[in-house]
Amino acid sequence: MREERIVSKLRRVLGFAMIVAGISIAAVQLAKGGAPTHAGQAGAAPVQAVEVPRIENAMLETRAVGTSLDATFRELSGKAERPEWIGYSVERVAGERGVCCDNNWNDGNCGTCRLEKENGGTIGTSHANGSVKLEGTRQLVMLYRLEAKQVVKIRVASEDCALDAGGLPFVWLTGVRAPESVALLATYVRSSDIEEHGERKIGNGALTAIALHADASADRALESFTAPEQREGLRRQAAFWMGAARGKSGLAALQRMAKKDPSSDVRAHVAFALSISHEAGALDEMIRMAHDDTSSHVRGQALFWLAQKAGKKAVGTITGAIENDPDTEVKKKAVFALSQLPKDEGVPKLIEVAQTNRNPAVRKQAMFWLGQSNDPRALQFFERVLTQ
Repeated sequence: MREERIVSKLRRVLGFAMIVAGISIAAVQLAKGGAPTHAGQAGAAPVQAVEVPRIENAMLETRAVGTSLDATFRELSGKAERPEWIGYSVERVAGERGVCCDNNWNDGNCGTCRLEKENGGTIGTSHANGSVKLEGTRQLVMLYRLEAKQVVKIRVASEDCALDAGGLPFVWLTGVRAPESVALLATYVRSSDIEEHGERKIGNGALTAIALHADASADRALESFTAPEQREGLRRQAAFWMGAARGKSGLAALQRMAKKDPSSDVRAHVAFALSISHEAGALDEMIRMAHDDTSSHVRGQALFWLAQKAGKKAVGTITGAIENDPDTEVKKKAVFALSQLPKDEGVPKLIEVAQTNRNPAVRKQAMFWLGQSNDPRALQFFERVLTQ
């Protein structure tokens, strides 16, 4: 069933690494000790050591931002006939996310990020040894690939990753201010199809990068992407990042979306985004959605994600939906939600529903999920039913 596939995919992909539903990321700490000297690098004016990551196999130039990041970027991209990379760093959002290209962890450190050979990065909540680096400067390394005078790829990278530029020119910008970085990235979010995949996912890369900026301008940008006049795909992706990375401000935005977004598909995605938020109020909003949303689809999804997040705390809301929701499909979703609870909580409730619920479709659904549980109590229940 669709719900089983969602859970299976969630457990494989999130790990609580995260979502997205096809989504590429990385966030990290700049290497201490400055830029190493590599053959083939073209030296430029030195910069503070803390600002430059390990850049390998590149014709490296460092350059201070001029009047503005946008002006500097336009100047550089206007000259970029052939492929090259532009990079800079900004402070990244707080949290325990560690990001490394294709999950390339090596003894707790990110390995080499081969920019010309890899399609993107995957997010991970821990290093290979299960620990997370929390100390020191927390920087996000922004990377733009230019070709034919335009940006063709946007990536983020761990500051403890070595960046292999594949022999291409690499311009490292210093003095970048976070609000200007967010403003630049927002232009690519708004001008791209956020649901494009593969090499064309510029908008997704830009949205990911904005979400990982530790600056209030990132909250404002993400909230602007959730306005009702924005495309539904963009609203869904922005909602994901509100839950995944933006803390209290993200929760406030999700609460507004849960009540006011005109699309039931978007509100259903908000329920998922709430399930990955660590803020205390997220659970209460999911319960409200399961009770009160006008869409049976949204109520069902809220129940589903509530079971994934809340466990025992969700039992009352789920059983209440089985008894009181007017839509049989929502009742069936609630039965499935019971099957996602820890067995000591879910199996007895499923048996109760299978025995006593007045709706035959609901009783049948409960018996189906009991059969999938492989629990001895379910077997005993079926034996009693068959021998009566």
